[in-house]
Amino acid sequence: MMDHLANTEINSQRIAAVENCFGASGQPLALPGRVLLGEGILTKECRKKPKPRIFFLFNDILVYGSIIINKRKYNSQHIIPLEDVTLETLPDTLQMKNRWMIKTSKKSFVVSAASLTERKEWISHLEECIKHLLTKTGRQPCREHAAPWIPDKATDICMRCTQTKFSTLTRRHHCRKCGFVVCADCSRQRFLMPRLSPKPLRVCNLCYRQLLAEKKKEAEADRGRAEPIRSAMQGYEPSSGDDSDKSDDEKAEQWPADTEFYTSEVSWSSFHS
Repeated sequence: MMDHLANTEINSQRIAAVENCFGASGQPLALPGRVLLGEGILTKECRKKPKPRIFFLFNDILVYGSIIINKRKYNSQHIIPLEDVTLETLPDTLQMKNRWMIKTSKKSFVVSAASLTERKEWISHLEECIKHLLTKTGRQPCREHAAPWIPDKATDICMRCTQTKFSTLTRRHHCRKCGFVVCADCSRQRFLMPRLSPKPLRVCNLCYRQLLAEKKKEAEADRGRAEPIRSAMQGYEPSSGDDSDKSDDEKAEQWPADTEFYTSEVSWSSFHS
Protein backbone atom coordinates (compact mmCIF):
# COMPACT_ATOMS: atom_id res chain seq x y z
CA MET A 1 0.00 0.00 0.00
CA MET A 2 2.86 2.39 0.82
CA ASP A 3 4.44 1.97 -2.62
CA HIS A 4 1.03 2.38 -4.29
CA LEU A 5 0.40 5.70 -2.49
CA ALA A 6 3.89 7.14 -2.94
CA ASN A 7 3.21 9.18 -6.07
CA THR A 8 -0.47 9.98 -5.64
CA GLU A 9 -1.79 13.53 -5.64
CA ILE A 10 -3.52 13.17 -2.27
CA ASN A 11 -0.25 12.08 -0.65
CA SER A 12 1.58 15.09 -2.12
CA GLN A 13 -1.14 17.42 -0.86
CA ARG A 14 -1.03 15.96 2.67
CA ILE A 15 2.75 16.33 2.90
CA ALA A 16 2.57 19.89 1.55
CA ALA A 17 -0.05 20.72 4.20
CA VAL A 18 2.25 19.46 6.97
CA GLU A 19 5.16 21.48 5.58
CA ASN A 20 2.97 24.60 5.55
CA CYS A 21 1.99 24.04 9.20
CA PHE A 22 5.66 24.07 10.23
CA GLY A 23 6.41 27.05 8.00
CA ALA A 24 9.92 28.35 7.42
CA SER A 25 11.16 26.86 10.70
CA GLY A 26 10.63 23.30 9.43
CA GLN A 27 12.62 21.22 6.98
CA PRO A 28 11.15 20.15 3.61
CA LEU A 29 9.41 16.78 3.98
CA ALA A 30 8.48 15.86 0.40
CA LEU A 31 10.76 13.20 -1.09
CA PRO A 32 10.25 10.67 -3.90
CA GLY A 33 8.72 7.53 -2.43
CA ARG A 34 7.79 9.12 0.92
CA VAL A 35 4.24 8.48 2.14
CA LEU A 36 2.40 10.22 4.97
CA LEU A 37 0.47 7.50 6.77
CA GLY A 38 -1.18 9.31 9.67
CA GLU A 39 -0.99 11.75 12.55
CA GLY A 40 -2.04 12.24 16.14
CA ILE A 41 -1.41 14.13 19.35
CA LEU A 42 0.55 12.31 22.04
CA THR A 43 1.73 13.44 25.47
CA LYS A 44 5.52 13.59 25.56
CA GLU A 45 7.51 13.49 28.78
CA CYS A 46 9.63 16.64 28.74
CA ARG A 47 12.20 17.86 31.23
CA LYS A 48 9.93 20.27 33.11
CA LYS A 49 6.54 18.61 32.64
CA PRO A 50 4.59 16.44 30.18
CA LYS A 51 3.40 18.34 27.11
CA PRO A 52 1.16 17.57 24.13
CA ARG A 53 3.03 17.16 20.85
CA ILE A 54 1.83 16.60 17.30
CA PHE A 55 3.28 13.46 15.65
CA PHE A 56 3.31 12.58 11.94
CA LEU A 57 4.15 9.07 10.80
CA PHE A 58 5.72 8.65 7.37
CA ASN A 59 6.90 5.37 5.86
CA ASP A 60 10.54 6.28 6.60
CA ILE A 61 10.53 8.98 9.31
CA LEU A 62 8.65 10.09 12.42
CA VAL A 63 8.15 13.85 12.72
CA TYR A 64 6.94 15.70 15.81
CA GLY A 65 6.68 19.27 16.98
CA SER A 66 5.11 21.74 19.38
CA ILE A 67 1.51 22.80 18.84
CA ILE A 68 0.89 26.53 18.35
CA ILE A 69 -2.51 26.30 16.63
CA ASN A 70 -3.79 22.76 16.08
CA LYS A 71 -4.07 21.80 12.39
CA ARG A 72 -2.65 25.19 11.43
CA LYS A 73 0.71 26.00 13.04
CA TYR A 74 3.51 23.93 14.60
CA ASN A 75 7.15 24.62 15.47
CA SER A 76 10.23 22.94 17.01
CA GLN A 77 10.21 20.28 14.31
CA HIS A 78 12.07 17.02 15.06
CA ILE A 79 12.72 14.33 12.44
CA ILE A 80 13.57 10.76 13.49
CA PRO A 81 14.63 8.13 10.89
CA LEU A 82 12.50 5.05 11.51
CA GLU A 83 15.40 2.66 10.88
CA ASP A 84 16.94 4.08 14.07
CA VAL A 85 13.79 3.54 16.19
CA THR A 86 13.08 0.81 18.75
CA LEU A 87 9.84 0.72 20.77
CA GLU A 88 9.34 -0.41 24.36
CA THR A 89 5.92 -0.72 25.98
CA LEU A 90 5.88 0.61 29.56
CA PRO A 91 3.55 -0.26 32.44
CA ASP A 92 0.89 2.19 33.58
CA THR A 93 1.50 4.38 36.61
CA LEU A 94 -0.99 6.13 38.87
CA GLN A 95 -0.32 9.38 37.03
CA MET A 96 -0.04 8.10 33.49
CA LYS A 97 -1.64 5.42 31.34
CA ASN A 98 -0.90 3.90 27.92
CA ARG A 99 2.81 4.64 27.97
CA TRP A 100 5.61 3.53 25.70
CA MET A 101 9.17 4.63 24.93
CA ILE A 102 10.55 5.68 21.58
CA LYS A 103 14.26 4.81 21.66
CA THR A 104 16.90 6.01 19.18
CA SER A 105 20.68 6.27 19.21
CA LYS A 106 20.52 10.06 19.70
CA LYS A 107 17.43 10.57 21.86
CA SER A 108 14.95 8.43 23.79
CA PHE A 109 11.72 9.65 25.35
CA VAL A 110 8.41 8.48 26.82
CA VAL A 111 5.03 9.22 25.27
CA SER A 112 1.49 8.35 26.27
CA ALA A 113 -1.73 7.94 24.31
CA ALA A 114 -5.26 8.89 25.29
CA SER A 115 -6.42 5.27 25.22
CA LEU A 116 -5.10 1.72 25.08
CA THR A 117 -6.54 1.32 21.59
CA GLU A 118 -4.72 4.41 20.38
CA ARG A 119 -1.43 3.14 21.82
CA LYS A 120 -1.90 -0.21 20.06
CA GLU A 121 -2.57 1.55 16.76
CA TRP A 122 0.49 3.76 17.04
CA ILE A 123 2.79 0.89 17.98
CA SER A 124 1.34 -1.37 15.28
CA HIS A 125 1.81 1.25 12.54
CA LEU A 126 5.31 2.13 13.75
CA GLU A 127 6.46 -1.48 13.93
CA GLU A 128 5.06 -2.21 10.46
CA CYS A 129 6.91 0.78 8.97
CA ILE A 130 10.17 -0.08 10.76
CA LYS A 131 10.02 -3.72 9.63
CA HIS A 132 9.26 -2.73 6.04
CA LEU A 133 12.09 -0.18 5.99
CA LEU A 134 14.70 -2.53 7.50
CA THR A 135 13.74 -5.26 5.05
CA LYS A 136 14.02 -2.81 2.17
CA THR A 137 17.41 -1.42 3.21
CA GLY A 138 18.89 -4.65 4.60
CA ARG A 139 19.92 -2.91 7.81
CA GLN A 140 19.87 -4.51 11.26
CA PRO A 141 17.74 -3.01 14.08
CA CYS A 142 19.49 -0.40 16.19
CA ARG A 143 21.04 -1.96 19.33
CA GLU A 144 22.46 1.11 21.08
CA HIS A 145 20.08 3.75 22.42
CA ALA A 146 20.37 7.05 24.23
CA ALA A 147 19.15 7.10 27.83
CA PRO A 148 15.85 8.94 28.41
CA TRP A 149 16.12 12.00 30.65
CA ILE A 150 14.45 11.63 34.03
CA PRO A 151 12.05 14.59 34.53
CA ASP A 152 13.12 17.37 36.89
CA LYS A 153 10.13 16.79 39.18
CA ALA A 154 11.12 13.17 39.78
CA THR A 155 13.56 14.22 42.51
CA ASP A 156 14.38 17.17 44.78
CA ILE A 157 17.93 15.96 45.47
CA CYS A 158 20.91 14.96 43.33
CA MET A 159 20.49 11.35 42.21
CA ARG A 160 24.23 10.68 42.56
CA CYS A 161 25.47 12.23 45.79
CA THR A 162 21.93 12.24 47.33
CA GLN A 163 23.08 15.22 49.43
CA THR A 164 22.58 18.34 47.33
CA LYS A 165 19.02 19.70 47.44
CA PHE A 166 17.82 21.56 44.37
CA SER A 167 16.40 25.07 44.64
CA THR A 168 16.02 28.22 42.57
CA LEU A 169 19.74 28.84 43.13
CA THR A 170 20.93 25.23 42.85
CA ARG A 171 20.27 24.09 39.30
CA ARG A 172 19.38 20.63 38.09
CA HIS A 173 21.53 19.08 35.37
CA HIS A 174 21.16 15.91 33.32
CA CYS A 175 23.84 13.35 32.62
CA ARG A 176 23.79 12.65 28.86
CA LYS A 177 24.87 9.05 29.43
CA CYS A 178 22.44 7.79 32.11
CA GLY A 179 19.79 10.56 32.06
CA PHE A 180 19.93 11.08 35.86
CA VAL A 181 19.14 14.44 37.45
CA VAL A 182 22.39 15.59 39.12
CA CYS A 183 23.98 18.61 40.75
CA ALA A 184 26.83 20.67 39.30
CA ASP A 185 29.48 19.07 41.55
CA CYS A 186 28.43 15.60 40.42
CA SER A 187 28.52 16.52 36.70
CA ARG A 188 31.58 18.69 36.12
CA GLN A 189 33.07 16.32 33.56
CA ARG A 190 32.55 16.31 29.80
CA PHE A 191 33.00 13.34 27.48
CA LEU A 192 32.90 12.98 23.71
CA MET A 193 30.14 10.62 22.59
CA PRO A 194 30.13 10.93 18.78
CA ARG A 195 26.78 9.22 18.24
CA LEU A 196 25.09 11.89 20.40
CA SER A 197 27.03 15.03 19.49
CA PRO A 198 30.26 16.20 17.82
CA LYS A 199 31.03 18.11 21.04
CA PRO A 200 31.87 16.72 24.51
CA LEU A 201 28.71 16.44 26.63
CA ARG A 202 28.00 16.78 30.35
CA VAL A 203 28.14 13.45 32.19
CA CYS A 204 27.93 12.52 35.87
CA ASN A 205 31.09 11.45 37.71
CA LEU A 206 30.11 7.76 37.75
CA CYS A 207 29.39 7.63 34.01
CA TYR A 208 32.62 9.54 33.35
CA ARG A 209 34.64 6.84 35.13
CA GLN A 210 32.76 4.12 33.27
CA LEU A 211 33.31 5.82 29.91
CA LEU A 212 37.03 6.24 30.63
CA ALA A 213 37.27 2.57 31.59
CA GLU A 214 35.53 1.54 28.37
CA LYS A 215 37.82 3.76 26.32
CA LYS A 216 40.89 2.30 28.05
CA LYS A 217 39.63 -1.24 27.39
CA GLU A 218 39.07 -0.43 23.71
CA ALA A 219 42.55 1.09 23.43
CA GLU A 220 44.09 -2.02 24.97
CA ALA A 221 42.12 -4.25 22.59
CA ASP A 222 43.32 -2.17 19.64
CA ARG A 223 46.93 -2.50 20.80
CA GLY A 224 46.44 -6.25 21.20
CA ARG A 225 45.16 -6.56 17.64
CA ALA A 226 48.02 -4.42 16.33
CA GLU A 227 50.75 -6.44 18.12
CA PRO A 228 50.82 -9.39 15.66
CA ILE A 229 51.07 -6.93 12.77
CA ARG A 230 54.03 -5.16 14.39
CA SER A 231 55.73 -8.51 15.03
CA ALA A 232 55.27 -9.53 11.42
CA MET A 233 56.73 -6.27 10.20
CA GLN A 234 59.94 -6.19 12.26
CA GLY A 235 62.69 -4.52 10.30
CA TYR A 236 60.33 -2.02 8.68
CA GLU A 237 60.22 1.61 9.76
CA PRO A 238 56.89 2.48 11.45
CA SER A 239 55.02 5.43 10.01
CA SER A 240 53.13 6.56 13.13
CA GLY A 241 53.06 6.43 16.94
CA ASP A 242 50.62 4.93 19.44
CA ASP A 243 47.97 6.21 21.81
CA SER A 244 46.73 5.48 25.30
CA ASP A 245 44.14 6.45 27.90
CA LYS A 246 43.21 6.04 31.54
CA SER A 247 40.88 5.07 34.33
CA ASP A 248 38.30 3.15 36.38
CA ASP A 249 34.89 1.40 36.55
CA GLU A 250 31.69 1.25 38.64
CA LYS A 251 28.11 0.16 38.35
CA ALA A 252 25.16 2.57 38.08
CA GLU A 253 22.08 2.02 40.21
CA GLN A 254 18.49 2.49 39.14
CA TRP A 255 16.48 5.45 40.44
CA PRO A 256 12.69 5.32 40.56
CA ALA A 257 10.86 8.17 38.85
CA ASP A 258 7.42 9.43 39.87
CA THR A 259 6.03 11.44 36.97
CA GLU A 260 2.72 13.00 36.07
CA PHE A 261 1.38 13.06 32.53
CA TYR A 262 -1.36 14.87 30.73
CA THR A 263 -3.76 13.12 28.40
CA SER A 264 -5.03 14.04 24.97
CA GLU A 265 -8.48 13.84 23.42
CA VAL A 266 -7.03 13.61 19.90
CA SER A 267 -6.44 10.06 18.71
CA TRP A 268 -4.56 8.45 15.85
CA SER A 269 -5.83 9.59 12.47
CA SER A 270 -5.03 7.61 9.33
CA PHE A 271 -5.00 9.45 6.03
CA HIS A 272 -5.10 6.26 3.96
CA SER A 273 -7.57 3.75 5.33
